[in-house]
Amino acid sequence: MARYTCSFIIAVPLERLQQVLIEVLESCNFDIIYNTGDYLMAREIPGHVSFAKLVTVEVLIDKSTATEQEVRMNFVIKNEELPLQVDNHCHQMFHQVQQAIAQNRHWQLVESVAG
Repeated sequence: MARYTCSFIIAVPLERLQQVLIEVLESCNFDIIYNTGDYLMAREIPGHVSFAKLVTVEVLIDKSTATEQEVRMNFVIKNEELPLQVDNHCHQMFHQVQQAIAQNRHWQLVESVAG
């Protein structure tokens, strides 16, 4: 199973975070399948790759340390594909999500840590 993690601190009003995050994931070809307010799960829309390569994104929004202007988000991006190549489909989607978050004009990226 391919699995990539990263953490972001974003400068954005907390009340706008959910909508902007959903828009970012949808722009990366993900469909939101579960949303509780502090946890979000999205799955890649089928049709471009085999079922085993479909990527799932889990986002944990750390509201316990959030301020009115900054919030930490932890991402897990994974699929059932064995990561036999460095540049596998899951890694490509991981990179796409990282870029979309870093370049979004609705917030400011304060810190990014990939694990």
